[in-house]
Amino acid sequence: MITDIRPAPAPATGTVSGPGTRRVRPGRLGLHAFLMTVSLAFLAPLLLAVYASLRPYEETAKYGYFSLPRHLSFDYYKQAFTDSGMGKYFLNSILIAVPGVLLTLFLASFVAFSVTRLKMRGGLVLLMVFTAGNLLPQQVIVTPLYVLFTKIELPYWMSDSMTMYDSYWAVIAVQVAFQVGFCVFVLANFMRTLPIEIIEAAVVDGAGVWTRYWRITLPLCRPALAALATLQFTWMYNDFLWALVFISDGDKLPVTSALNNLRGQFFTDYNLLAAGSVLVALPTVLVFLLLQRHFIAGLTLGANKG
Repeated sequence: MITDIRPAPAPATGTVSGPGTRRVRPGRLGLHAFLMTVSLAFLAPLLLAVYASLRPYEETAKYGYFSLPRHLSFDYYKQAFTDSGMGKYFLNSILIAVPGVLLTLFLASFVAFSVTRLKMRGGLVLLMVFTAGNLLPQQVIVTPLYVLFTKIELPYWMSDSMTMYDSYWAVIAVQVAFQVGFCVFVLANFMRTLPIEIIEAAVVDGAGVWTRYWRITLPLCRPALAALATLQFTWMYNDFLWALVFISDGDKLPVTSALNNLRGQFFTDYNLLAAGSVLVALPTVLVFLLLQRHFIAGLTLGANKG
């Protein structure tokens, strides 16, 4: 018996599209091109500010801001930090933003826990009230709050003005009041994705409300809390309106107001102002980089629930 052995066919030299081969669709290419264009549009002002801050004003005035650089230095950054007294203003911003973020997240997380895990009556209505508070224009209540804060007395160790006006507490209170509704909405939706069996097991073991909130629910909400902390710190740190309205002492103003010290009465060096703007933006960038992993996890976790 003779067995006919045939050689295996040689592999094709061309590219064969199989089930494992990905095809690049024109629509996806267009989407990526659109996203890159939008990203560049958002980054362009920041990149231009960094570029201008490294060049002397005389050079940009003579050749234009989009010309090739002839001399680059970091002198403007040192000048911006010293001329505006930015160090104390950074501290003022921290004294406003950090307590504001902590109070907002604590209050919002407890309200969200009460609405989603305690089966309280009117929980949905309460959630709607907190959410609807974000629809109120901030400028509408500037005058009533100004009058109110001038009449609220505080001890000297809390405010050297002896009132809530011209103190950090006025800005912190307004920031917390306007931001807690958004945080309640986000945390309530996030807590609904957590397994209810964990809370039920804790109840069987005799855990009280505080234990279920502080030791069980909050650790599970760490990604959402990190994402909200990043957003809240950015919003409170960048705020410009409320500090100008409720703080009259220039030494208490946040760092966003310190940029006014770099503006002259008759002449403004915009390269120096650009360097100051970059310095002011650095803390928010650092916070995002430190919490980037938790921030992205908080935005995506629970998106595919069910």
